[in-house]
Amino acid sequence: MMQTDLGIPAFVTRWTASPFAGLDLSPWHITQAAEAIIEATLATLNEDYRREGGTAAHASATIERGAVLKGPIIIGPGCFVAAGAYLRGGVYLEARCIIGPGSELKSVFMFEGSKLAHFNFVGDSILGADVNVEAGAILANYRNEAPDKSIRFCRGNRIVETGVDKFGALVGDGSRIGANAVIAPGAVLEVKTIVPRLALIDQQPMSGSHNSSTSP
Repeated sequence: MMQTDLGIPAFVTRWTASPFAGLDLSPWHITQAAEAIIEATLATLNEDYRREGGTAAHASATIERGAVLKGPIIIGPGCFVAAGAYLRGGVYLEARCIIGPGSELKSVFMFEGSKLAHFNFVGDSILGADVNVEAGAILANYRNEAPDKSIRFCRGNRIVETGVDKFGALVGDGSRIGANAVIAPGAVLEVKTIVPRLALIDQQPMSGSHNSSTSP
């Protein structure tokens, strides 16, 4: 079982009404399995969704010409995907999400009303409802600079070992991430977190930290 304080519904209230509510997995295992999870969910959609290959878009969604969609992808009611956006690796947009021009999503779950302005990268992440990510902000998913690529982060007085080498962030409902901010791999942002413009959020433990705990 995952640690109770990292249960996704505590950060993303709409998770419990989503197709994924029954998944008893840590956030990083959800994103690792995004393609398989979303592929399975495609089969449950009703006739309101238009299917093209591995992509299903609700009839009320708008996808501009020039967007690149590499399924499996689900684009929900009232969503907008701009020209130049690039979605891959399993992407779920619940409802009224906006993906601006030049934004890239890889293995991402986004919930109602969340927005990426433009020129954003969001990798291996779960974003709650009403999250706003300003232009140029990055949710990174891989520690290119580290000899040991495994993602670990501080949570209270302990270190959480994810056991995966790609994980971006779990972002709580109503959070605001400022322009050109960077969220380093392995981050948990509480509900209504405000990240200033140009800020760096890095929850990786300092050298010499201890009190490790492992999540399945």
